[in-house]
Amino acid sequence: MIEREENNEQLVHVPDEVCEIEGRFDFTLRPTSFDDYIGQDEIKDNLKIFIEACSRRAEPLEHLLLHGAPGLGKTTLANIVAKEMGVTIKTTSGPALEKQGDIAALLTNLQDKDILFIDEIHRLKPQIEEILYTAMEDFAIDIILGKGPSARMMRLNLPRFTLIGATTKMSMLSSPLRDRFGHVFKLEYYSEDHIFQIIDRSARLFEMKIDPKAAEKVACCSRQTPRIANRLLRRVRDFAEVHNVKLIDMPTVKEALKRLGVDALGLDSTDRNILKTLIERYKGGPVGLGTLSAAIAEEEDTLESIYEPYLLQLGLIERTQRGRLATEKAFQHLGIFPAVE
Repeated sequence: MIEREENNEQLVHVPDEVCEIEGRFDFTLRPTSFDDYIGQDEIKDNLKIFIEACSRRAEPLEHLLLHGAPGLGKTTLANIVAKEMGVTIKTTSGPALEKQGDIAALLTNLQDKDILFIDEIHRLKPQIEEILYTAMEDFAIDIILGKGPSARMMRLNLPRFTLIGATTKMSMLSSPLRDRFGHVFKLEYYSEDHIFQIIDRSARLFEMKIDPKAAEKVACCSRQTPRIANRLLRRVRDFAEVHNVKLIDMPTVKEALKRLGVDALGLDSTDRNILKTLIERYKGGPVGLGTLSAAIAEEEDTLESIYEPYLLQLGLIERTQRGRLATEKAFQHLGIFPAVE
């Protein structure tokens, strides 16, 4: 067995009494230091240097933008940066900031070098972004007092703070906002070895006994994402507990994954439905996104942002100017062979 490692799953803080109900280990799944954080080595090494440099100059860290697929550890990384800097982090999300007063209240309550973390920052409203421009560059916000001819502008100075933004859609972030970040990092998908370490460590925290081969099987089906790996492990634990299985072995994992509809590549029923629709209804494509979305009864945005990235990464579909195209690998995976003309 490998040494115990922390993993990168993002969890929301809940009251102590809830933690006692859900299980005393769930809150500890999130790593609290760079040493505990598995994967993303290049990002970690760079951040360590930047944090050390800022600490020596007694300055706040420059604004930081993290982007990548859901479940890769963006929120976790933001919290680790705050702990390594020894400062307080205040967390919100783009959709939660509806009025200019919402962001002004957050900014004015920060202390020197504190961190403001905004998840899904690409969903900020334009009027909120406008306040952030001067806040990020000049550490000040402009407030309009009064109305009509008697209205006047007042500038309110802010403490030197760090804004950390996280987004799953880098392209939807406006250029003026994106250019104001001093550091921009993309979180990549995890290797199977890193996912295996995460699963092994989580199993120990859950007080589970799992065969290494069974853990590897879960890792292979986790879509290279820590959040999914831990979710599958929880479901395997449920099946094992109900069937009084003390050591989770390969048959137990295979049965659990089969019941969950997860195949050897980590594809679920929706993934396979996308491929089957492309192949059986449209002879492999190409098919426009709107047509495919209507055919499988899924929203275009959900199809494009949630399902397509992994299918593209596995080489099961291709994007062309004419639409989506199923590859030969997709035919083979489903056991369907194209008709010979």
